[in-house]
Amino acid sequence: MDVPPACLRLSVVIPAYNEAKLIAGTIATVRESLAGAGLEEGAYEIIVCDNASTDSTAALAARAGAAVVFEPERQIARARNAGASRARAPALLFLDADSWPDAALMGELLTALADDRVVAGGCTMRMHGVPRSIALGVRMWNLTSRLCRWAAGAFIFCRRDAFQGIGGFGLDYYVAEEIDFSRRIKRWGASRGLRFRILHRHPLLTSGRKGTLYSQREIWFLMLSMLRHPRSFFRDRESLHMWYDGRR
Repeated sequence: MDVPPACLRLSVVIPAYNEAKLIAGTIATVRESLAGAGLEEGAYEIIVCDNASTDSTAALAARAGAAVVFEPERQIARARNAGASRARAPALLFLDADSWPDAALMGELLTALADDRVVAGGCTMRMHGVPRSIALGVRMWNLTSRLCRWAAGAFIFCRRDAFQGIGGFGLDYYVAEEIDFSRRIKRWGASRGLRFRILHRHPLLTSGRKGTLYSQREIWFLMLSMLRHPRSFFRDRESLHMWYDGRR
């Protein structure tokens, strides 16, 4: 549906690499949850950025009614920026393809976006069926997210003028770009008297597939590498196979 820009309130940007199994369901969930939160279909748009997929992600996203853009260089930050470049609404939501917000969370989001004092934010998360160590990590992240006001990459919202004001996601990072983004957009907002919010009443259901696709040994080795080389780790794509090897 080609929605007139004047009617738009929200652009949902979904970066995707080889997400043929999930993308149609995620788009349907977004539509259902926004409808449940009271946002009419003409008031939002869904944009999928295909980040050099080798499967039918793009075709399935288009068939599900999303606008599709392409980013040939494999990098999550670039995919998010490419999707945002197509966005026309005054507010942006970056949502991972393996994450499923419910109507209650979307309602909380719309309330935050209607508050002129809020510049950006994120939400807490939940996962089902993951190893105990991963579940503990999620709880620790939720606490850190609320204390430090860092948004998880699976769900980041912001005003479009703020996104443009800071130049989008930084291209120096192959993961943890959301932490850098949170810090920069908080500074942008603080200089204008605006707040950064972490929504926590209705946590986002997100996939725990990394906890099942990768062994505990692989996960702990990755964590050790991060602790040994914290400055360079997030900028070295070769070290980040868990995000870039395409395992699904």
